[in-house]
Amino acid sequence: MSSTRPPMTQKGADRLRTELEHLKGPKRQAIIAAVAEARAHGDLKENAEYHAAREEHGFNEGRIAELEAALSNSEVIDTERLAVGSRIVFGAIVELVDLDSEAEVTYQIVGDVEADIKKNLIAVSSPIARALIGKSEGDEFDFTAPNGVKSYEIKGVRYS
Repeated sequence: MSSTRPPMTQKGADRLRTELEHLKGPKRQAIIAAVAEARAHGDLKENAEYHAAREEHGFNEGRIAELEAALSNSEVIDTERLAVGSRIVFGAIVELVDLDSEAEVTYQIVGDVEADIKKNLIAVSSPIARALIGKSEGDEFDFTAPNGVKSYEIKGVRYS
């Protein structure tokens, strides 16, 4: 069993730290105020505001624990210091061209906990990231997506 720590980009760690500070500070204070206000309304058994505030408190504390664990267990890698040339490794920002539709897309390969497809941040463990690792600018590859096989050309690779 390997004891390697999951990788995380510096930007991802900074983003998670910012979220953590918000959750532990202003968000936690707002929830405490909401619980206190709801408690002041009296009977807690039938107080929907109180139960909603307690539930929100639970979600917030759960997310805080999740972020603290992710930050303490990850190995933060400064992707701008990687000297790998145009070869794709963790942290690479990859510009792809879909060979069928000519559509272009840019992804960054990041740690699992910081992945967010809406921001084009793909997890290093995802099938497309695994297909990209080790390839270089100009390479073409096939990738089996949920909707079938896609063919891409790697148009560019950068690390900043």
